[in-house]
Amino acid sequence: MGDYHRPRDLDEALKALTRPCTVLAGGTDFYPARVGRPVTENVLDISGIEVLRGISATAEGWRLGATTTWSDLIEAELPPLFDGLKQAGREVGGRQIQNAGTLAGNLCNASPAADGVPALLALDAEIEIARSTGSRRVPLAEFITGVRRTLLQPGELVVALHVPRPQHAARSAFLKLGARRYLVISIAMASAVVESAGGKVQAARVAVGACSPVARRLPALETALAGATLDGTLVDRIDPAHLAPLSPIDDVRGSAVYRRDAVLVLLKRLLQGLVA
Repeated sequence: MGDYHRPRDLDEALKALTRPCTVLAGGTDFYPARVGRPVTENVLDISGIEVLRGISATAEGWRLGATTTWSDLIEAELPPLFDGLKQAGREVGGRQIQNAGTLAGNLCNASPAADGVPALLALDAEIEIARSTGSRRVPLAEFITGVRRTLLQPGELVVALHVPRPQHAARSAFLKLGARRYLVISIAMASAVVESAGGKVQAARVAVGACSPVARRLPALETALAGATLDGTLVDRIDPAHLAPLSPIDDVRGSAVYRRDAVLVLLKRLLQGLVA
């Protein structure tokens, strides 16, 4: 087995990353991937670093610490803007997984079916990345670059997610389709944020997961929703052509054709729920 490090502060963790390490947070992806074989790599356990956990409001929006768990998020007092992310959190495995699994771990694992990604995309989240020489922020839309691939470079660590404060009153929602109700990998999922004022949609952000190597926003649909009356006719703005950024595949959970049909249904139900 390689070395095991459990630092108590961020500086110590970043120093440890000057040599190759596998970062461990909640461990809900780490351990299942290594069943039946020894752990040979160096492990950096960041679960004891207090500054990496918790949710706080800022002048610009909200900071979600990297090791904040899904249960932390679900139980936090947050505005309706976060309802969709909370709904996604309740779909991340069972309660035990939600108690241990972290927000940043869900992103860094970079699964096409990661439940948290569409909701965070719809929230226009940014990722804060630190290294020993400084830090940087990148949009979540750029952070995940492919299946199990991210922008993280050697020596870098995700320390927080940042959600900007919307300009108008905002609500969000998330829906997931699986082969059963609980504890299932997504066939398709979608999340939407709608900002409104005066009974009209002022801005909309819509994202779909499990239908591309990376979850995708649907900019054409977002444009079509802007300016629409916030009522039951909102679903009429959805057109199959809006799904052009998606590239679903055929696999054991569903065909590409089924996924495209399912996404249209999910999007209509999302919008119906947001205007109810």
